[in-house]
Amino acid sequence: MKAPVKTLLFDFGGTLDADGVAWKERFHAFYRAEGLSLDGEAFAPAFYAADDPLVGGLPSTTDLSGTVHALTANLESELARRVGGNGSGDRGRRVASVFLSEAAATFERNRPVLKALSERYRLGIVSNFYGNLEAVCDSAGLCSFFEVLVDSHCVGAEKPDPAIFRAALDGLRATPEETMFIGDSLRRDREGARRMGMRFIWIAPPEVQSEQSGQQ
Repeated sequence: MKAPVKTLLFDFGGTLDADGVAWKERFHAFYRAEGLSLDGEAFAPAFYAADDPLVGGLPSTTDLSGTVHALTANLESELARRVGGNGSGDRGRRVASVFLSEAAATFERNRPVLKALSERYRLGIVSNFYGNLEAVCDSAGLCSFFEVLVDSHCVGAEKPDPAIFRAALDGLRATPEETMFIGDSLRRDREGARRMGMRFIWIAPPEVQSEQSGQQ
């Protein structure tokens, strides 16, 4: 018989700020709407090249807006280098604005749910992030619901490494058997939960769940 769930751990990007769609896919969709012709496979290297320097490269006090604008500025430079253009930044600022607007609407919708959950469970966030997760969550109005915020850069381990999950469980004085992890990535979130012996809830659009479930 399984132990009752007492602790909920959440991924951040794609889970708390969207309906199971990761940052790379959301940025790609917004850039496509701006006329970018790269497909997802070609866009991915540009995104990672823009994203990687931010890990440990942002001040720990950088909020969500600052993070997204820094990422889009890097993306504009990468895209200009790879596909041409002047990288003036106007397109990047429009993309950042849409991204932040959609995230803000999702946070607004999720806050009552998180408040209700926090009154029944111990809550934490475990995220592969840049070193500024606390500032980002504070700017999103989420900090009051979570007892622990674990940022991969700050603990020196990334999902699915059990060490990053262990940091959250230790901070909450919780055991894997009584913990549920909620995330959008099968490779990082589900696999990490499996390694730790935690239960898992997958947040993803129906079409993604159908497609990936059929591949397993």
